[in-house]
Amino acid sequence: MLHRGYIESWNLVFERKLPASMVATLGYVGSQSIRGFAFLDINASQIPGSGDEGRPLFEKFGRTSTTREWDGRTHSNYNSLQATLNRRFTNGLLIKSAYTFSKAIDEADYSDWTEFRWNAQSVFYRNRALASHDVPHNFQLAAVYELPFGPGKKWAQTGTTGAIFGGWQLNGLFAAYSGRPFTLTASGSSLNMPGNQQTPDQVKENVEILGNVGGDGTYFDTTAFKRVTEVRFGNVGRNTMRGPGLANLDLSLFRTFKLSPQTNLQFRAEAFNATNTPHFGNPNGNVNSSNFGKVLSTQTAYATGRSREFRFGLRLSF
Repeated sequence: MLHRGYIESWNLVFERKLPASMVATLGYVGSQSIRGFAFLDINASQIPGSGDEGRPLFEKFGRTSTTREWDGRTHSNYNSLQATLNRRFTNGLLIKSAYTFSKAIDEADYSDWTEFRWNAQSVFYRNRALASHDVPHNFQLAAVYELPFGPGKKWAQTGTTGAIFGGWQLNGLFAAYSGRPFTLTASGSSLNMPGNQQTPDQVKENVEILGNVGGDGTYFDTTAFKRVTEVRFGNVGRNTMRGPGLANLDLSLFRTFKLSPQTNLQFRAEAFNATNTPHFGNPNGNVNSSNFGKVLSTQTAYATGRSREFRFGLRLSF
């Protein structure tokens, strides 16, 4: 029988109107998912060092292949403090800002084939940890400003100055948020426990973040970890490390030309990642790799890994 899950959510938000057309909100937002769907390898080895002989279906049927069972079995939760400060569009200026301090916990990375890193009953608890999408700090700021020149504005309503400077609009979007967690992995040869992933040992109490990228060295102190050669699990858990954070600024400049009472032509000049700031991906987390601890890629989600780009366009509305 398939065990279907459900989602619960709750929030409590306070709102306050402030001077200068500003509105502030402060709230707690949370949710949890019960019995999310995931695959469990029911033929995973249950004892370290037992190899295929430790698989439950090996003794009965001689089966050594992964055997996935689909059911509602994951549990996750999200808790956050959310604050906003907004200014409605007044006198040509709009401001929207938001900050979120949050924590997300789950048991598996969601995908089309959601699977657990550890399938043995004795170590299944190791799956529960920070979610790979956990972003504890997230700040967003957006602004729109219509220059106070031209018809209907404060200055230069007519004449050459109004014709040159009228109709311009400046837009900006700034984002800054924490890096995402990732899991350190290791060869499973010494563990010899199919269906369960090996991790290294952490041998230093604190892991120094060096911040190097590319050929400059490792992002963190790799000597804080070592491979496990005994028949046991490493003491490092799931998603114990966090990659580089991100800061991005997009800017644009618009101008609207009124062709008729019902027709407008808008010129747009846009700069994505205007400061050309690199958005690095997570370091290599495989302790057996020669690139262990190195950042060798940029982020790809939501086009955040791209370098500075310019785009120009025209928009006709009627």
